[in-house]
Amino acid sequence: MVLFLLFLLSMSRNQKSKLKSSIFLIPVVYIIFIWVVYWVEIQFGYNFNKFGVFPRTLKGFRGVFFTHFIHGDIGHLFNNSIPLFVLLCSLFYFYKEVAYKVLFLGAFLTGFLTWVIARDSYHIGASGVVYLLFSFVFFSGIIRKHFRLVAVSFIVIFLYGGMVWYVLPIKDGISWEGHLCGFFTGFIFAFIYKNIGTVKKEHQFTTTEFDLLFDENGNFSPPKNEDIKDGVEAELK
Repeated sequence: MVLFLLFLLSMSRNQKSKLKSSIFLIPVVYIIFIWVVYWVEIQFGYNFNKFGVFPRTLKGFRGVFFTHFIHGDIGHLFNNSIPLFVLLCSLFYFYKEVAYKVLFLGAFLTGFLTWVIARDSYHIGASGVVYLLFSFVFFSGIIRKHFRLVAVSFIVIFLYGGMVWYVLPIKDGISWEGHLCGFFTGFIFAFIYKNIGTVKKEHQFTTTEFDLLFDENGNFSPPKNEDIKDGVEAELK
């Protein structure tokens, strides 16, 4: 979070002017919504876990849409909130052209793949979306070879690099299948949208009179006297 704020502070005025409030709108709304959902559970004694993904059942399919808003406890919710905010802001700033597709289609595919391959248990939490965004932001920066996006990628891997291990079944009670599905979906989307949005542009050099003194092979080839004479006569006319 601190590094992300420092990155924003390092931007020029022109870049800051492009950073509209809409970039923060979706991240803020998402974070507030999942906290409200958890508050409703605690305040009124509900348990929304049954609305999570339960693999390969028709009733459990509803979790594909609801699972990203449900959390088991305050620790689970808090641990997802910070990376969600940072990664969503990164997504909507650097990849605004495809941000909604990555978020909504990616979230659906993450939930669907979890429904297909996961164990018979309720799978809940926004961590699938966290892994989706983490994977997309990281691999997009590498694929596009854009120095700022690569920098963001390395910040992401520095902050959340330990997350990679949780795509494996190394800890009980964690939906590693949801993590894996989110990570895989983000990786695929990074390739699908590699040419859309912020891309590295090759520098185009302009031709000067000095360049005309060399031929196409780079050999020095000054204009002949006849060419100079013809050029002067043409100007006089």
